[in-house]
Amino acid sequence: MGEQQGQGARRGPGRPRQAHVTRAVLDAVVELVAESGMNALTMDAVAARAGVSKPAMYRRWPTKQELVIAAAESRIGPLTVPDMGDFRAELRAVLTARLEAYRQPGVGRLLAGVIGAAAEAGAEPGGYRDYTSRVMGETRHLLERGIARGDVRPDLDVADAATLVAAALVFRMVGEQQMPDESLVESMVDLIGRAVGTRH
Repeated sequence: MGEQQGQGARRGPGRPRQAHVTRAVLDAVVELVAESGMNALTMDAVAARAGVSKPAMYRRWPTKQELVIAAAESRIGPLTVPDMGDFRAELRAVLTARLEAYRQPGVGRLLAGVIGAAAEAGAEPGGYRDYTSRVMGETRHLLERGIARGDVRPDLDVADAATLVAAALVFRMVGEQQMPDESLVESMVDLIGRAVGTRH
């Protein structure tokens, strides 16, 4: 038992260091993209900004694609919304959480970069699809919860509705080059609520 504790004590200091390195690298990605765009994002530039060796980065993120996805997920990751007993309230919570994430410095440009990189010739789509699936997971969950509760239509295509929820704020920010706001959130809650809800 004492030996196990000793091993744990030896391993322990590595974990905070690893978390610190991860945070420094992902912060560096966001900062570089915010300052100079995706073209400035090289492994050399990230390593220099983060104060981390390239071999350490490649061990954690073997490709630039994986690094960019990880940076995006550090700012726009999965979330959890409790059962509020009302689909519209839960939808508002999801959209408000996303709005707050999109307002972080550099996130709009980073998300545009992620979308652009996913469309590049030769891009491996699996990583992007997996990230999107994680990010949209709670929206699918609350739609399914609404169906079970009876305030979302039982014939709803959950995947299509989840895409609709995700698209509005992202397209306002990336496509229309305007920061989404609370007014858009309320409009989406009303429009999507009318489209998928059983209560109008």
